[in-house]
Amino acid sequence: MTIPLAEQLRPQTLSEIVGQEHLLGPEGFITRIIQSQTPLSVILWGPPGCGKTSIARLYAKAFQMRFISMSAVFSGIADLKKIVQEIESEPLFGKSVLLFVDEIHRFNKAQQDAFLPFLEKGMIVLVGATTENPSFHLNNALLSRLRVLTVSPLSSGALEDLLKRYENKKKPLRLTEEAKQSLIELSQGDGRYLFNLIENLQTSPLQTEITQEELKKILQSRSSHYDRNGDQHYNLISALHKSVRGSDPDAALYWLARMLEGGEDPLFIARRMIRMATEDIGLADPHALPLAIAAKDAYEMLGSPEGELALAETIVYLALSPKSNSIYTAFQQATSQAKKTSHLSPPLTILNAPTQMMKSLDYGKDYQYDHNTTHGFSGQEYFPKEMEREKYYHPIERGFEREMKKRLTYFESLRNSKES
Repeated sequence: MTIPLAEQLRPQTLSEIVGQEHLLGPEGFITRIIQSQTPLSVILWGPPGCGKTSIARLYAKAFQMRFISMSAVFSGIADLKKIVQEIESEPLFGKSVLLFVDEIHRFNKAQQDAFLPFLEKGMIVLVGATTENPSFHLNNALLSRLRVLTVSPLSSGALEDLLKRYENKKKPLRLTEEAKQSLIELSQGDGRYLFNLIENLQTSPLQTEITQEELKKILQSRSSHYDRNGDQHYNLISALHKSVRGSDPDAALYWLARMLEGGEDPLFIARRMIRMATEDIGLADPHALPLAIAAKDAYEMLGSPEGELALAETIVYLALSPKSNSIYTAFQQATSQAKKTSHLSPPLTILNAPTQMMKSLDYGKDYQYDHNTTHGFSGQEYFPKEMEREKYYHPIERGFEREMKKRLTYFESLRNSKES
């Protein structure tokens, strides 16, 4: 049986784990747990190939605990009960047990709850590994008994250390320095994937030093780290939205490209761009909303990849538009007040009176038709008579809202002069 290179070079001590100094450095959290000599149950949250399994194995070794592993992909409650029965029937080991559960987020609520009694009894120390945000995928009862530790994707420096480990323990790589850097870039922070690439290179028939161009021919580029239903979906759309809000077109283009490269539905992005136009730009640039809608229509008409250019054009326009959340804030305030006063009726003056009875009740009495007034503005009251007059919309001195502010000030002066 051929053992994968990643397994052959798996760290044998915690000091050999690279790229996780915040956990394993002198002041790292795991270091402090080990120094306390009291093992804690933890969740290791991070992307693939960053060392979660190795950390769990060596964490158990540091406490001289028996290490048992299971995968949530292939296991269920029956497997957990079998493991517990095995622990209970073999007291001669005299060791506490660390149960490592890979992909723990794949367990449903009932399966997650099954761990609770064994954690309460102290029968096991649980170490779960997940690539998904524990806040969304693990229930509160389990989370309250665990510490969530973030495991970082490997930096370029950490991946270089893994390359050196391979060359020291196996043989030098027949790569130019530029090709080595490309190999690191292709790995995208994943140490396991780096070793897989090296294994692929071992089958290359080339006997001379491999250049950057030759490397690209031998190895296929890796698909983007992206999950349309997972954390990356929400993280990247948040990054795109905030880049637009922050008026940074270059960052916005980058995150747009990341999402499209990852396979995100372009129409999901287009719908979010329409939201950006209304939430963050509003009347500071009234053209932003119709342009965002036009980008969606253009993509639906052209499809990919031609339609993606319309999204890129619009994302730059939105990023460079003057920003205002005045409409967003005003509508929130109006909605809040509407919920509190939903029992109040409009003033009788502005209600139609299609029947004689309604006329006798003063529906529509003394209504002023604004077009017949001197300034096309009557200044009559439109709020319920039981309410004080409210002011929700506060335009700012940016973009087209400067003009809206002038108009608002003009009508307010007419209203005030009428009241006086």
